[in-house]
Amino acid sequence: MRTISIELDKNQFIKILNKLDDSDKLEIFNELKKSLFLKRFNKLLKSTKTNELTLEEITKEVESVRKRRYEKKKQEI
Repeated sequence: MRTISIELDKNQFIKILNKLDDSDKLEIFNELKKSLFLKRFNKLLKSTKTNELTLEEITKEVESVRKRRYEKKKQEI
């Protein structure tokens, strides 16, 4: 297979994408999603990282919420 290199600005690239049929657009979309997911996920992890909460505090809060939900469901029955 022979390869050709060309330079496109973003607008040119978008025009070309718009000319593709939906299946090709979807294929490109899925590839972009895969390539960006890890970057976005790591960025999210960094933005939510905190030293203010311990695992014990998180566990207590989760248990508390579960208990309230359980009690609420019991009252509805």
